[in-house]
Amino acid sequence: MSSIPKIKSKSLSGQVLWAVFAQGAVLVVVLSAAYFLFQNTQANLDAKGIKSGFAFLGHEAGLPIGDSLIEYNPTKSYGYAFLVGILNTLMVSVLAIILSTILGILVGVARVSNNWLLARLAAIYVETLRNIPLLLTLIFTYIIIIGSLPHPRDAISLFDGYFLSNRGIYIPKPIAEDGFGIFIIAAIVASVLAISFGVWAKQYKRRTGRLVPGIWGGLAIFAVLTGLAFLATGNPIGSETPEFRGFNFSGGLGLKPEFVALLTGLVLYTAAYIGENVRSGIESVHAGQIEAANALGVPSGVVTRLVMLPQALRVTIPATTNDYASLVKNSSLAVAIGFPDMVSIGGTIIGQNGQAIEVIAMWMAVYLTINMLISFGMNLLNSRVQIVER
Repeated sequence: MSSIPKIKSKSLSGQVLWAVFAQGAVLVVVLSAAYFLFQNTQANLDAKGIKSGFAFLGHEAGLPIGDSLIEYNPTKSYGYAFLVGILNTLMVSVLAIILSTILGILVGVARVSNNWLLARLAAIYVETLRNIPLLLTLIFTYIIIIGSLPHPRDAISLFDGYFLSNRGIYIPKPIAEDGFGIFIIAAIVASVLAISFGVWAKQYKRRTGRLVPGIWGGLAIFAVLTGLAFLATGNPIGSETPEFRGFNFSGGLGLKPEFVALLTGLVLYTAAYIGENVRSGIESVHAGQIEAANALGVPSGVVTRLVMLPQALRVTIPATTNDYASLVKNSSLAVAIGFPDMVSIGGTIIGQNGQAIEVIAMWMAVYLTINMLISFGMNLLNSRVQIVER
Protein backbone atom coordinates (compact mmCIF):
# COMPACT_ATOMS: atom_id res chain seq x y z
CA MET A 1 0.00 0.00 0.00
CA SER A 2 2.84 2.37 0.77
CA SER A 3 4.45 1.98 -2.69
CA ILE A 4 1.52 3.52 -4.61
CA PRO A 5 1.93 7.08 -3.27
CA LYS A 6 5.66 6.96 -4.08
CA ILE A 7 4.96 6.02 -7.73
CA LYS A 8 2.43 8.82 -8.02
CA SER A 9 4.84 11.27 -6.42
CA LYS A 10 7.65 10.34 -8.79
CA SER A 11 5.31 10.58 -11.78
CA LEU A 12 4.03 13.98 -10.63
CA SER A 13 7.57 15.28 -10.09
CA GLY A 14 8.55 14.16 -13.60
CA GLN A 15 5.58 15.98 -15.12
CA VAL A 16 6.42 19.15 -13.23
CA LEU A 17 10.06 19.02 -14.34
CA TRP A 18 9.06 18.41 -17.96
CA ALA A 19 6.56 21.33 -17.85
CA VAL A 20 9.22 23.66 -16.39
CA PHE A 21 11.73 22.57 -19.03
CA ALA A 22 9.23 23.05 -21.88
CA GLN A 23 8.21 26.51 -20.68
CA GLY A 24 11.85 27.49 -20.23
CA ALA A 25 12.66 26.34 -23.76
CA VAL A 26 9.76 28.34 -25.20
CA LEU A 27 10.87 31.42 -23.23
CA VAL A 28 14.42 31.08 -24.56
CA VAL A 29 13.13 30.82 -28.14
CA VAL A 30 10.89 33.88 -27.75
CA LEU A 31 13.65 35.99 -26.16
CA SER A 32 16.12 34.89 -28.83
CA ALA A 33 13.70 35.86 -31.60
CA ALA A 34 13.06 39.23 -29.95
CA TYR A 35 16.79 39.86 -29.62
CA PHE A 36 17.38 38.91 -33.26
CA LEU A 37 14.62 41.27 -34.43
CA PHE A 38 15.98 44.08 -32.26
CA GLN A 39 19.54 43.64 -33.56
CA ASN A 40 18.37 43.40 -37.16
CA THR A 41 16.17 46.50 -36.82
CA GLN A 42 18.97 48.47 -35.17
CA ALA A 43 21.39 47.49 -37.95
CA ASN A 44 18.93 48.61 -40.64
CA LEU A 45 18.33 51.93 -38.88
CA ASP A 46 22.09 52.54 -38.59
CA ALA A 47 22.53 51.72 -42.29
CA LYS A 48 19.95 54.38 -43.18
CA GLY A 49 21.39 56.91 -40.74
CA ILE A 50 18.28 56.95 -38.54
CA LYS A 51 18.88 57.36 -34.82
CA SER A 52 16.42 55.51 -32.61
CA GLY A 53 14.79 57.20 -29.65
CA PHE A 54 12.21 59.87 -28.96
CA ALA A 55 14.48 62.91 -29.11
CA PHE A 56 12.85 63.89 -32.43
CA LEU A 57 9.68 64.85 -30.55
CA GLY A 58 11.38 68.07 -29.47
CA HIS A 59 12.33 69.11 -33.02
CA GLU A 60 10.37 71.67 -35.01
CA ALA A 61 7.60 69.94 -36.95
CA GLY A 62 6.82 72.29 -39.82
CA LEU A 63 3.50 70.50 -40.33
CA PRO A 64 0.40 72.43 -41.44
CA ILE A 65 -2.62 71.11 -39.50
CA GLY A 66 -6.03 72.43 -40.47
CA ASP A 67 -8.09 71.18 -37.51
CA SER A 68 -6.83 71.67 -33.97
CA LEU A 69 -8.52 71.96 -30.60
CA ILE A 70 -5.52 73.85 -29.23
CA GLU A 71 -3.50 76.68 -30.72
CA TYR A 72 -1.02 75.30 -33.24
CA ASN A 73 1.41 76.58 -35.85
CA PRO A 74 4.11 74.83 -37.91
CA THR A 75 6.88 76.09 -35.61
CA LYS A 76 5.66 73.77 -32.84
CA SER A 77 7.47 70.52 -32.11
CA TYR A 78 6.68 67.03 -33.38
CA GLY A 79 5.48 66.12 -29.91
CA TYR A 80 3.05 69.04 -29.88
CA ALA A 81 1.79 68.10 -33.35
CA PHE A 82 1.25 64.52 -32.21
CA LEU A 83 -0.68 65.86 -29.20
CA VAL A 84 -2.94 67.75 -31.60
CA GLY A 85 -3.59 64.46 -33.39
CA ILE A 86 -4.40 62.70 -30.11
CA LEU A 87 -6.89 65.43 -29.16
CA ASN A 88 -8.52 65.25 -32.60
CA THR A 89 -8.84 61.47 -32.25
CA LEU A 90 -10.37 61.85 -28.78
CA MET A 91 -12.77 64.54 -29.96
CA VAL A 92 -14.18 62.55 -32.87
CA SER A 93 -14.25 59.32 -30.82
CA VAL A 94 -16.14 60.84 -27.88
CA LEU A 95 -18.70 62.56 -30.11
CA ALA A 96 -19.13 59.43 -32.22
CA ILE A 97 -19.65 57.25 -29.13
CA ILE A 98 -22.35 59.58 -27.79
CA LEU A 99 -24.20 60.01 -31.09
CA SER A 100 -23.92 56.36 -32.16
CA THR A 101 -25.25 55.26 -28.77
CA ILE A 102 -28.32 57.48 -29.13
CA LEU A 103 -28.94 56.39 -32.72
CA GLY A 104 -28.21 52.74 -31.88
CA ILE A 105 -30.79 52.72 -29.08
CA LEU A 106 -33.41 54.20 -31.40
CA VAL A 107 -32.60 51.66 -34.12
CA GLY A 108 -32.63 48.76 -31.65
CA VAL A 109 -36.01 49.76 -30.26
CA ALA A 110 -37.32 50.20 -33.80
CA ARG A 111 -36.18 46.66 -34.69
CA VAL A 112 -38.61 45.18 -32.13
CA SER A 113 -41.38 47.70 -32.79
CA ASN A 114 -44.91 46.51 -33.56
CA ASN A 115 -44.92 48.96 -36.47
CA TRP A 116 -44.09 46.74 -39.47
CA LEU A 117 -42.74 49.54 -41.67
CA LEU A 118 -40.54 50.99 -38.90
CA ALA A 119 -39.13 47.57 -38.02
CA ARG A 120 -38.37 46.77 -41.68
CA LEU A 121 -36.66 50.13 -42.26
CA ALA A 122 -34.51 49.59 -39.17
CA ALA A 123 -33.63 46.08 -40.35
CA ILE A 124 -32.62 47.40 -43.80
CA TYR A 125 -30.44 50.06 -42.15
CA VAL A 126 -28.69 47.54 -39.91
CA GLU A 127 -28.12 44.91 -42.57
CA THR A 128 -26.89 47.47 -45.10
CA LEU A 129 -24.41 49.32 -42.88
CA ARG A 130 -23.07 46.16 -41.23
CA ASN A 131 -22.22 44.61 -44.59
CA ILE A 132 -20.46 47.59 -46.19
CA PRO A 133 -16.81 48.27 -45.25
CA LEU A 134 -16.44 51.36 -43.11
CA LEU A 135 -13.85 52.81 -45.46
CA LEU A 136 -16.35 52.84 -48.32
CA THR A 137 -18.95 54.43 -46.05
CA LEU A 138 -16.51 57.20 -45.09
CA ILE A 139 -15.51 57.89 -48.70
CA PHE A 140 -19.14 57.87 -49.84
CA THR A 141 -20.13 60.26 -47.03
CA TYR A 142 -17.24 62.58 -47.85
CA ILE A 143 -18.08 62.65 -51.56
CA ILE A 144 -21.74 63.35 -50.81
CA ILE A 145 -20.83 66.24 -48.49
CA ILE A 146 -18.34 67.77 -50.92
CA GLY A 147 -20.35 67.13 -54.08
CA SER A 148 -23.86 68.03 -52.98
CA LEU A 149 -23.24 71.17 -50.94
CA PRO A 150 -22.80 74.59 -52.58
CA HIS A 151 -19.80 76.93 -52.65
CA PRO A 152 -19.45 79.20 -49.58
CA ARG A 153 -20.71 82.22 -51.54
CA ASP A 154 -23.96 80.30 -52.10
CA ALA A 155 -23.99 78.64 -48.67
CA ILE A 156 -27.23 77.34 -47.24
CA SER A 157 -28.32 79.50 -44.31
CA LEU A 158 -30.04 77.19 -41.85
CA PHE A 159 -30.65 79.85 -39.20
CA ASP A 160 -29.31 83.31 -38.52
CA GLY A 161 -25.53 82.85 -38.32
CA TYR A 162 -25.58 79.14 -39.28
CA PHE A 163 -24.18 78.25 -42.72
CA LEU A 164 -23.72 74.99 -44.61
CA SER A 165 -21.35 74.67 -47.59
CA ASN A 166 -18.79 72.34 -49.14
CA ARG A 167 -16.16 73.99 -46.92
CA GLY A 168 -17.95 72.80 -43.81
CA ILE A 169 -20.53 73.87 -41.26
CA TYR A 170 -20.11 77.31 -39.69
CA ILE A 171 -21.93 78.29 -36.53
CA PRO A 172 -21.64 81.18 -34.05
CA LYS A 173 -18.74 80.81 -31.65
CA PRO A 174 -19.55 81.34 -27.95
CA ILE A 175 -17.40 83.98 -26.26
CA ALA A 176 -17.03 84.57 -22.53
CA GLU A 177 -18.18 88.01 -21.40
CA ASP A 178 -18.06 89.79 -18.04
CA GLY A 179 -19.55 87.63 -15.29
CA PHE A 180 -18.82 84.34 -17.04
CA GLY A 181 -16.76 83.05 -14.10
CA ILE A 182 -19.61 83.72 -11.66
CA PHE A 183 -22.03 81.99 -14.01
CA ILE A 184 -19.80 78.88 -14.17
CA ILE A 185 -19.60 78.74 -10.38
CA ALA A 186 -23.39 79.03 -10.18
CA ALA A 187 -23.77 76.26 -12.78
CA ILE A 188 -21.47 73.98 -10.74
CA VAL A 189 -23.47 74.65 -7.58
CA ALA A 190 -26.70 73.97 -9.48
CA SER A 191 -25.27 70.69 -10.76
CA VAL A 192 -24.33 69.58 -7.24
CA LEU A 193 -27.81 70.45 -5.93
CA ALA A 194 -29.49 68.65 -8.84
CA ILE A 195 -27.43 65.49 -8.29
CA SER A 196 -28.07 65.66 -4.54
CA PHE A 197 -31.80 65.90 -5.17
CA GLY A 198 -31.64 62.86 -7.46
CA VAL A 199 -29.79 60.84 -4.81
CA TRP A 200 -32.29 61.93 -2.14
CA ALA A 201 -35.23 60.99 -4.37
CA LYS A 202 -33.78 57.53 -4.92
CA GLN A 203 -33.22 56.97 -1.19
CA TYR A 204 -36.70 58.33 -0.37
CA LYS A 205 -38.25 55.84 -2.79
CA ARG A 206 -36.37 52.97 -1.13
CA ARG A 207 -37.54 54.05 2.34
CA THR A 208 -41.17 54.85 1.60
CA GLY A 209 -41.94 53.24 -1.76
CA ARG A 210 -43.22 56.59 -3.06
CA LEU A 211 -41.96 57.70 -6.43
CA VAL A 212 -40.35 61.12 -6.61
CA PRO A 213 -39.27 62.38 -10.08
CA GLY A 214 -35.58 62.60 -9.23
CA ILE A 215 -34.28 63.08 -12.78
CA TRP A 216 -36.88 65.61 -13.85
CA GLY A 217 -36.70 67.37 -10.50
CA GLY A 218 -32.93 67.59 -10.73
CA LEU A 219 -33.14 68.96 -14.25
CA ALA A 220 -35.68 71.53 -13.11
CA ILE A 221 -33.42 72.64 -10.25
CA PHE A 222 -30.47 72.95 -12.62
CA ALA A 223 -32.47 74.86 -15.25
CA VAL A 224 -33.99 77.31 -12.78
CA LEU A 225 -30.77 78.08 -10.93
CA THR A 226 -28.64 78.45 -14.05
CA GLY A 227 -31.34 80.57 -15.64
CA LEU A 228 -31.42 82.91 -12.66
CA ALA A 229 -27.61 83.07 -12.65
CA PHE A 230 -27.64 83.86 -16.37
CA LEU A 231 -30.04 86.74 -15.86
CA ALA A 232 -28.26 88.01 -12.75
CA THR A 233 -24.88 88.17 -14.48
CA GLY A 234 -26.33 90.02 -17.46
CA ASN A 235 -25.91 87.55 -20.33
CA PRO A 236 -22.28 86.49 -19.72
CA ILE A 237 -22.02 84.45 -22.94
CA GLY A 238 -21.63 86.33 -26.21
CA SER A 239 -21.17 84.98 -29.72
CA GLU A 240 -19.02 85.59 -32.77
CA THR A 241 -21.02 85.16 -35.98
CA PRO A 242 -19.27 83.80 -39.09
CA GLU A 243 -19.15 86.11 -42.12
CA PHE A 244 -18.30 85.37 -45.75
CA ARG A 245 -15.08 87.11 -46.73
CA GLY A 246 -13.10 86.43 -49.88
CA PHE A 247 -13.40 82.74 -50.68
CA ASN A 248 -14.62 81.37 -47.34
CA PHE A 249 -16.23 82.23 -44.04
CA SER A 250 -14.29 84.07 -41.37
CA GLY A 251 -14.98 84.00 -37.66
CA GLY A 252 -17.36 81.77 -35.81
CA LEU A 253 -16.82 78.07 -35.27
CA GLY A 254 -16.19 75.92 -38.35
CA LEU A 255 -16.55 72.17 -38.72
CA LYS A 256 -14.54 71.01 -41.74
CA PRO A 257 -16.05 68.55 -44.26
CA GLU A 258 -13.44 65.94 -43.35
CA PHE A 259 -14.47 66.02 -39.70
CA VAL A 260 -18.19 65.95 -40.52
CA ALA A 261 -17.74 63.05 -42.95
CA LEU A 262 -15.64 61.05 -40.46
CA LEU A 263 -18.06 61.66 -37.62
CA THR A 264 -21.08 60.82 -39.77
CA GLY A 265 -19.55 57.63 -41.12
CA LEU A 266 -18.45 56.39 -37.70
CA VAL A 267 -21.85 57.14 -36.17
CA LEU A 268 -23.85 55.44 -38.92
CA TYR A 269 -21.59 52.38 -38.99
CA THR A 270 -21.28 51.87 -35.22
CA ALA A 271 -24.97 52.58 -34.57
CA ALA A 272 -25.89 49.60 -36.76
CA TYR A 273 -23.93 47.30 -34.44
CA ILE A 274 -25.21 48.96 -31.26
CA GLY A 275 -28.75 48.67 -32.63
CA GLU A 276 -28.29 44.90 -32.94
CA ASN A 277 -26.96 44.79 -29.38
CA VAL A 278 -30.02 46.66 -28.12
CA ARG A 279 -32.35 44.41 -30.11
CA SER A 280 -30.81 41.24 -28.69
CA GLY A 281 -30.90 42.76 -25.20
CA ILE A 282 -34.59 43.64 -25.49
CA GLU A 283 -35.47 40.21 -26.84
CA SER A 284 -33.64 38.63 -23.88
CA VAL A 285 -36.11 40.23 -21.45
CA HIS A 286 -38.68 37.66 -20.36
CA ALA A 287 -42.07 38.25 -21.97
CA GLY A 288 -43.73 37.96 -18.57
CA GLN A 289 -42.07 41.19 -17.45
CA ILE A 290 -43.64 43.14 -20.29
CA GLU A 291 -46.99 41.38 -19.97
CA ALA A 292 -47.10 42.21 -16.25
CA ALA A 293 -46.41 45.89 -16.95
CA ASN A 294 -49.06 45.98 -19.67
CA ALA A 295 -51.56 44.26 -17.37
CA LEU A 296 -51.03 47.03 -14.83
CA GLY A 297 -51.85 49.62 -17.48
CA VAL A 298 -48.35 51.07 -17.70
CA PRO A 299 -47.92 53.17 -20.87
CA SER A 300 -45.81 51.57 -23.60
CA GLY A 301 -43.20 54.34 -23.43
CA VAL A 302 -42.73 53.80 -19.70
CA VAL A 303 -42.53 50.02 -20.25
CA THR A 304 -39.75 50.53 -22.78
CA ARG A 305 -37.84 53.03 -20.63
CA LEU A 306 -38.21 51.47 -17.19
CA VAL A 307 -38.84 47.77 -17.81
CA MET A 308 -37.23 46.62 -21.05
CA LEU A 309 -34.15 48.80 -21.46
CA PRO A 310 -32.78 48.48 -17.87
CA GLN A 311 -32.97 44.67 -18.09
CA ALA A 312 -31.63 44.67 -21.64
CA LEU A 313 -28.47 46.43 -20.44
CA ARG A 314 -27.17 43.16 -18.95
CA VAL A 315 -26.91 41.74 -22.46
CA THR A 316 -26.22 44.98 -24.33
CA ILE A 317 -23.28 46.42 -22.37
CA PRO A 318 -20.64 43.69 -22.93
CA ALA A 319 -21.13 43.66 -26.71
CA THR A 320 -21.31 47.46 -26.86
CA THR A 321 -17.98 47.70 -25.06
CA ASN A 322 -16.34 45.95 -28.00
CA ASP A 323 -18.11 48.28 -30.43
CA TYR A 324 -16.82 51.36 -28.57
CA ALA A 325 -13.27 50.00 -28.70
CA SER A 326 -13.67 49.24 -32.41
CA LEU A 327 -14.97 52.76 -33.03
CA VAL A 328 -11.85 54.31 -31.50
CA LYS A 329 -9.62 52.11 -33.63
CA ASN A 330 -11.73 52.70 -36.74
CA SER A 331 -11.18 56.45 -36.36
CA SER A 332 -7.70 55.80 -37.79
CA LEU A 333 -9.38 55.57 -41.22
CA ALA A 334 -9.55 59.37 -41.07
CA VAL A 335 -6.32 59.35 -43.06
CA ALA A 336 -8.34 58.24 -46.11
CA ILE A 337 -10.37 61.48 -46.21
CA GLY A 338 -7.72 63.88 -44.96
CA PHE A 339 -8.77 64.51 -41.37
CA PRO A 340 -5.65 65.17 -39.22
CA ASP A 341 -6.09 62.54 -36.54
CA MET A 342 -3.28 60.85 -34.62
CA VAL A 343 -2.53 58.30 -37.36
CA SER A 344 -2.55 60.89 -40.15
CA ILE A 345 -0.17 63.24 -38.32
CA GLY A 346 2.01 60.34 -37.19
CA GLY A 347 2.26 59.10 -40.78
CA THR A 348 3.49 62.54 -41.88
CA ILE A 349 6.09 62.50 -39.10
CA ILE A 350 7.31 59.10 -40.30
CA GLY A 351 7.59 60.42 -43.83
CA GLN A 352 9.72 63.36 -42.69
CA ASN A 353 12.22 61.70 -40.35
CA GLY A 354 11.71 57.93 -40.64
CA GLN A 355 11.02 57.30 -36.94
CA ALA A 356 8.49 54.61 -37.78
CA ILE A 357 9.09 52.33 -34.80
CA GLU A 358 8.74 55.13 -32.26
CA VAL A 359 5.60 56.59 -33.87
CA ILE A 360 3.95 53.18 -34.19
CA ALA A 361 4.79 52.48 -30.55
CA MET A 362 3.09 55.76 -29.58
CA TRP A 363 0.03 54.84 -31.66
CA MET A 364 -0.18 51.50 -29.90
CA ALA A 365 0.23 53.07 -26.46
CA VAL A 366 -2.48 55.70 -27.05
CA TYR A 367 -5.02 53.26 -28.51
CA LEU A 368 -4.30 50.77 -25.72
CA THR A 369 -4.79 53.45 -23.05
CA ILE A 370 -8.04 54.75 -24.53
CA ASN A 371 -9.55 51.30 -24.97
CA MET A 372 -8.45 50.18 -21.51
CA LEU A 373 -10.23 53.21 -20.03
CA ILE A 374 -13.35 52.41 -22.07
CA SER A 375 -13.28 48.79 -20.90
CA PHE A 376 -12.77 49.84 -17.28
CA GLY A 377 -15.69 52.27 -17.36
CA MET A 378 -18.03 49.87 -19.15
CA ASN A 379 -17.11 47.03 -16.78
CA LEU A 380 -18.02 49.26 -13.82
CA LEU A 381 -21.36 50.04 -15.46
CA ASN A 382 -21.91 46.38 -16.26
CA SER A 383 -21.28 45.39 -12.64
CA ARG A 384 -23.98 47.82 -11.49
CA VAL A 385 -26.72 46.47 -13.77
CA GLN A 386 -26.14 42.78 -13.13
CA ILE A 387 -28.56 40.86 -10.94
CA VAL A 388 -27.13 40.43 -7.44
CA GLU A 389 -27.56 36.88 -6.20
CA ARG A 390 -28.98 36.57 -2.69
